[in-house]
Amino acid sequence: MEFEDSFEEEGQDQRIPSQKELEKELSDYLSKKYGDRIKIVSPLLFPQSEPKKKEEDGKAGVKGDGVPAFDMKPEELESYLDGYVVKQDQAKGVLATKICTHFNRIKSLGKRSKKEKPFSVGMIKNNILMIGPTGVGKTYLIKLIAQKLGVPFVKGDATKFSETGYVGGDVEDLVRDLIYEASDDIKLAENGIVYIDAIDKIASSQNIIGHDVSRTGVQRALLKPMEETDVDLKVPHDPISQIQAIEHYRRTGKREKQVVNTKNILFIMSGAFEGLTDIIKKRLKRQGIGFEADIHSSEVNMDILKEVRPQDLIEFGFESEFIGRLPVIVVFDELTKDDLVAILKNPNNPIILSKKRDFTAYDISLQFEDGALEKSSEMASQEKTGARGLVSAVERTLMPFEKHLPSTTIKKLLVTPELVDSPEQDLKRIDSDGGKNDPKMEERFERAAANEKQRVKAIIGKKAKEFEAQSGLKLYEDRIDLIAEYSLKSISDIDSAFVDFKEMCNQVRAQNKGLFSQLGVSVHLADSAIDEIVRIAIVQDRDISEICLNLADELEYGLKLVRDRVGCEAFTITREAVSDPEKYIDSLIKKYYSQDPVVS
Repeated sequence: MEFEDSFEEEGQDQRIPSQKELEKELSDYLSKKYGDRIKIVSPLLFPQSEPKKKEEDGKAGVKGDGVPAFDMKPEELESYLDGYVVKQDQAKGVLATKICTHFNRIKSLGKRSKKEKPFSVGMIKNNILMIGPTGVGKTYLIKLIAQKLGVPFVKGDATKFSETGYVGGDVEDLVRDLIYEASDDIKLAENGIVYIDAIDKIASSQNIIGHDVSRTGVQRALLKPMEETDVDLKVPHDPISQIQAIEHYRRTGKREKQVVNTKNILFIMSGAFEGLTDIIKKRLKRQGIGFEADIHSSEVNMDILKEVRPQDLIEFGFESEFIGRLPVIVVFDELTKDDLVAILKNPNNPIILSKKRDFTAYDISLQFEDGALEKSSEMASQEKTGARGLVSAVERTLMPFEKHLPSTTIKKLLVTPELVDSPEQDLKRIDSDGGKNDPKMEERFERAAANEKQRVKAIIGKKAKEFEAQSGLKLYEDRIDLIAEYSLKSISDIDSAFVDFKEMCNQVRAQNKGLFSQLGVSVHLADSAIDEIVRIAIVQDRDISEICLNLADELEYGLKLVRDRVGCEAFTITREAVSDPEKYIDSLIKKYYSQDPVVS
């Protein structure tokens, strides 16, 4: 650019231009580029976006210097995904394996000394291509993985990008977006995940003559970022970036260049690839001539898709260089009605959790009967949009209730099969009852809540060993029940509930250290006592420090009496001591006052 060239010449003279010279230079440049629509007004004001709050150092999956401290094994990540995503066993296994390998390899190479240069020429990155119909969980899976790993994640739509230089978004803009998601931490951004959906829409069309800007051009623009290149953070078409660059040069006399290297950025593409099955069928039939094979038309399309090979994707409209940079291909299964039912019955599914939060905003408790979930799944399966159909089915059913019930005194809503069949009629029935408790409906509500809690407990039980290994907490029946109760009350997924429970236990232990120190005795909290304190905090919605302080006040005098009477210097606080401190002190006094007092 002209103004950049002039800066280079001035830099050679070692003279820093004045503010007026900078303003004139910038004004001339902007006038040539945008006409008289833009004026420079002194003093310059630079809009600053509010920086995102940085994650705390030591967050799981992230080192303090921004480099992922990754230590997860493929089976661990697959187990985590099993708790959220129904079916897709092959896809979960492949994604967990290749993504874990990618980040563990980064970690391994990072441990090498600077003198020992890691072998990088010809290194193949585990970029992934996901193939499957809409609503089967492609985007959801990648978001879960990025969240679990603690790495920045950006998603883009392939149809919105074009080659650099054409109207439309630059594919490199996605890489720049990683900086924002990483809170301006370039090192962390260089270890992020870029996810591009609808990639099948940039396959070149066979009936277009000439240069296909929006398709082949985008494929070529993606080649370098998918392998390794430096993406400049300051872009020529961004006036703000140029203004900031000029201001930096005015202050320092030096030109600043910040880049993001894409060597360790994982690229994941996905698409529905309609028409790809026909290409695969043709190839299989051609191969079958020599082997006397037969491809039946009744074969399931998704099974045929699993036979996909790179040459099929090239025939579909992708360039060989582009497909060569996507060595891992994953085909997703289509979801059946039974799969949709399993999704809704999964306590971690965001559809039911979101609706419960919607009604909780009006202090209305929402519960679903299994029959209602099955009816909703049947409605969704008719839409042929996978799990997305579940969202619209549930929304259509509950919209009248979400609109009307907040204006009534009703605080509980049970979603029954009858309600799903005739929402408006059921709403009239509820209105006619005037919010009175129907004993039969109350019983059904409690039964549905108990069924849901059993499902939550079953999942926690399956993951008990994993949770114990992560936290050091022992999980027994009462504790599993308490975590399940907290998960349902807080309307959160099970993994989040467990993390919160662990934090609450740590809070109790931290409080205990200081509360009885002035007594000169050792006070040990049994696990049952910790559980009871946490239970009170959950049920009564109270602060843990307040509960612990009240407990110490109620126990202090009795513990002093026992200490002075018999010289006991160690006490164990049990569940009974927390639930009924007075009874606990009475039993202590009766037990120890029968002994001879300590003679000083």
